[in-house]
Amino acid sequence: MKIGKLPNSLLNRIIIEPVNGNSPQREEVLLKPSVGEDCSALCFGEYNCIMSTDPITGAVKDIGRLAVHININDIASSGGEPIGIMLTALLPPSITEGEISDIIKDIYTEAGKLNVAILGGHTEITDAVTKPVISCTAVGKCKKLISTGGSRVGDHVIMTKTAGLEGTAIFAKDKHYMLKGKVEDDILKRAEEFGKSLSVLKEGLIGAKYNAHAMHDVTEGGILGACWELAESADLGIEIYEENIPVAHETREICRVLGADPLRLISSGSMLIVCESTDILKALERENIKATVIGRITKKDRCIIINGSRIPLTEPDSDELYNINS
Repeated sequence: MKIGKLPNSLLNRIIIEPVNGNSPQREEVLLKPSVGEDCSALCFGEYNCIMSTDPITGAVKDIGRLAVHININDIASSGGEPIGIMLTALLPPSITEGEISDIIKDIYTEAGKLNVAILGGHTEITDAVTKPVISCTAVGKCKKLISTGGSRVGDHVIMTKTAGLEGTAIFAKDKHYMLKGKVEDDILKRAEEFGKSLSVLKEGLIGAKYNAHAMHDVTEGGILGACWELAESADLGIEIYEENIPVAHETREICRVLGADPLRLISSGSMLIVCESTDILKALERENIKATVIGRITKKDRCIIINGSRIPLTEPDSDELYNINS
């Protein structure tokens, strides 16, 4: 099978449907597993408890920082306030004490910036992995739950920041040897800094305040994959305008050299916010968060408009991060 997340159709058929069909039905569970949903949610009285879990497998450098942000971003996508994070670190026998210390330092440093507590976890040296694998579970709370599937026909689809953010930072560091001499050094240096812009906590809180109907952070499959998941989760259509999707110059240059599609490149740090009104754009701007209307929710068809042509928007395949050979 291809490296990366399972295709959504296969995920639904062999995992989500059997799980939902055979798991006990608890009244506390507000949000069950489904394609595109970032979190689960439990009703605990006045507050809902939000939980999410994700691993870091596609990067080598900065995995501690990435592990924190991709999980906290899921909590933010539900309009929640993150509280804590638990982590499991599976480490190869070749790793050194210094490398372990660096990973843990990155984790508690990034979590501290977000006021997120480290709740515990598990650390293990194992020959089952050839490079570090970090998996985290994040916990948060909210009073009003925002799901990925809450879109309504006619809603605006708003994207924050630029496409391929996380993938650009990973490429600049992990594929530096392939890019050196083909991409200007200052571009590579700026691209590495993209890794400092991976949090969507601010936009998640703003989205909740401005009554977003749905939110979804952009991870594997890139911006186009996230748009498809947004529509799939709501069982609706979506129309995306390719010319409106912002792509940073650094991302374009690196993807050009590597032969990667920036619109299908992992992009933690970018969020899709679905709203009836575009008033939220000014609120995001006040927080220095770039935001762009890139499409709208429709009844049925899913497409991306490129130079006036309507191209079908298909289910996301393996992320471009995994398609670049060393």
